[in-house]
Amino acid sequence: MPAVESVLLSVARILTFKGDYPLTSATGFFFERESRLYLVTCRHVVVDEKSHHYPDRIELDFHTDPENLVTTTALSILLYHKSDAIWVEAKDSKGVVDIVAIEVDRKALPKSTLYSAFSPTHLQLPEQRVEVGTPLMVVGYPLGFHDWLHHMAVVRHAIVSSSFGLRFQGMGYFMTDARMHRGSSGAPVVMRSRDAGSEALGELPWKLLGVHSARLDVGSRDQREDEALGLNCAWYADILMILTAR
Repeated sequence: MPAVESVLLSVARILTFKGDYPLTSATGFFFERESRLYLVTCRHVVVDEKSHHYPDRIELDFHTDPENLVTTTALSILLYHKSDAIWVEAKDSKGVVDIVAIEVDRKALPKSTLYSAFSPTHLQLPEQRVEVGTPLMVVGYPLGFHDWLHHMAVVRHAIVSSSFGLRFQGMGYFMTDARMHRGSSGAPVVMRSRDAGSEALGELPWKLLGVHSARLDVGSRDQREDEALGLNCAWYADILMILTAR
């Protein structure tokens, strides 16, 4: 198999549907805790009351042949069971957090499925120092764009643009400076591990800092005179420890 960065195998393109009618595309990534596998993405991908976005299922592709990355299979996941949402969400002091976790039934996956998954060991906790300006990567599917032949995501460069560890304006996220687009919602925001050979991180030598949610702008910006800020909200990844707790 050609050498492929493990971080590219940690994400999946999410397609949302209402019945058979396609709605949107977004990004998700895999997170393992103990023996459980989760798909993590933004809450507004699976439900968004403001825009009246109410899909009832999602689809994502899995690589099934380690020797041929062109070969994939689609997995369809129903978002509701007997009218109850299958995803796990959380609230904090400011309201609903824009991150959800969906447990993936491993029995539904082919035995040869090829993917990478983050784990609690990969989490960069808010109390762990990360300097402003630190280089980051956001791995996802901007506007749905990707290597459609090999079903691989693309990477955008970013930096930490607010004090990591502080809740920006009281919200559960920090800011990144990056050129982002629709379709990247739910993308992991990662930093190369300083100890790339760490056995604890396995074959995925990246620290998971956050989850890209949305671009941030100011209402006072003159649409004709001022460019967009180019700043983005990344929810702190430690929320996954709450979302994946039994």
